Amino acid sequence: MKKWLYALVLMTIGVTSFQSAISAEGKIETKGETIEIPSSVLNVEKDNTYPNPAQDLPTLQPSELTQELMETSRVKIDNPELIRMLNETTVNSTPFAIGYRAIVYLGQWPLNYQSQETSPNWEFQKINTNYFDNRGGDAVFQMNYVQEMQKVVKGGLTSKVPHAQDVKKMMLLKATEKSGLPLSFETIVGAGTKKDHKYHVAINRLGYLYAYAPAINEKGKVTYGEVYIMLKGSKKTLVVKNITSQGIGAWIPIQDHVSFGFIVSERPR
Repeated sequence: MKKWLYALVLMTIGVTSFQSAISAEGKIETKGETIEIPSSVLNVEKDNTYPNPAQDLPTLQPSELTQELMETSRVKIDNPELIRMLNETTVNSTPFAIGYRAIVYLGQWPLNYQSQETSPNWEFQKINTNYFDNRGGDAVFQMNYVQEMQKVVKGGLTSKVPHAQDVKKMMLLKATEKSGLPLSFETIVGAGTKKDHKYHVAINRLGYLYAYAPAINEKGKVTYGEVYIMLKGSKKTLVVKNITSQGIGAWIPIQDHVSFGFIVSERPR
């Protein structure tokens, strides 16, 4: 009896987390479902006086143990943060673990996001107005876009959900993959940003050049569940309980792109 108890004490079945290393990363490859950009939308990345940080969207590759655990789950797991935690988890077992049983609760997580609609709004938010009065002129005037003030454009979720940051990350990954566009929940157009494209204001006319920040409207469903690691003898499984789903939407600005609308009028607008 004492020898049996001693053997149990020496068994090294445990779960440890928060190691510093992450297994492997790979960048998302966009599929063929790209959104066509209209001619009124121009890329201002090289002209922008405010250098927006590039959105590098890595996809964590599951470790061998994580892949093994995910294959035992009846619910698909796409959440990068949950995959990261599983990658940082080690389970050391021994062939003498007969009769051993343990359940480790990892918490409630958003497990995956299923996209149902990814559509653009090219005039999501007005960021600038350039104006020229040519009513007293004697020749056609050529005007162009000049950003008068720095403008911060923010997106976000359309409703409150648990673990909002994880949900935003999954929605951003999916919307970028589907649209093929550079997306970010925050983008900035700096003051003094210019484009050389000319807009003609005829004699005796007023010219208005409106600039808008475009955005993607992403809609879909997020699935939540309580996640457990179950250890039974030498077997390891991932168990998800209390599964729920919730509809969710988000506005995600298109980074370093500006949509233009030009109007010529006889009277002030």
